[in-house]
Amino acid sequence: MMATSDPMIPETNDGRHHIFSMLMRESLLDKDVMASTDKPVMRMLPDAHVMKIGGRSIMDRGSEALLPVVKAVGKVLQSNRLILSTGGGARSRHVYSIGLDLGLPTGVLAQLALADGLGNAHMLGTLLAPHGVVAIPPELFGHLLPLFVRAVPGVIFNGDPPYALWEHPPKIGRIPPHRSDAGALLLGECFGCKSVTLVKDVDGLFTKDPHRDSKAEFIEKISVAELQERNLATLPFDRVLLDLLPNARLMKQFQIINGLKPELLEKAIRGEHVGTIVHL
Repeated sequence: MMATSDPMIPETNDGRHHIFSMLMRESLLDKDVMASTDKPVMRMLPDAHVMKIGGRSIMDRGSEALLPVVKAVGKVLQSNRLILSTGGGARSRHVYSIGLDLGLPTGVLAQLALADGLGNAHMLGTLLAPHGVVAIPPELFGHLLPLFVRAVPGVIFNGDPPYALWEHPPKIGRIPPHRSDAGALLLGECFGCKSVTLVKDVDGLFTKDPHRDSKAEFIEKISVAELQERNLATLPFDRVLLDLLPNARLMKQFQIINGLKPELLEKAIRGEHVGTIVHL
């Protein structure tokens, strides 16, 4: 490379090749530069479905609720590729309670919750082992996911995103905002999966908690904008999803379904509207 008068390019006559790119002389804090990077994103796993099995809502109920879900998932696996996840459920809530009482920061609470989610993932993975499902260790999950999805019909992981000590501080309280629902959506977005389904113990989204108020009204379909405007007191999914979905490039919606009605799992994977759809 010849010497140049451009102060942003070092002068050299040693014959080395220097790399030029569209961002080499740009500030990554500049809004126009960031806008210029908003280009089409490839889908790495376009045929795979992400399904989150609720820790508190399904796993903690034991065999009565979980085994029918396992049977339904096994049926789905006969013709679909699934990426399954689960949260820590009651154990994570117990850890949160102790940690909050001790004054532990959000990042430490997030680190602790990862272990609870992993325990549930191993239990669910064991139950689904006869169907060819494997539980992937967290340190291998992201890098080897495409390989495992092509090798087996389904994989499972602990659903909490591995922010750990770098978890984002929430606006209210100290409970980690990115939990297993957020992990499912972020995974689906990163790998460009076909759908994201959250399996809970309610039919979907209601105006109030249906377990506490029999007059709560069911919401069949709603946009993120409308849901943010309504600012409901409680949601059956991580509230941070309302911040994540508008910024997604590949995932445009997710569906909440009732896992206590296991026959809905296959219908949801087929693309049927059997719960509440939250969309852009």
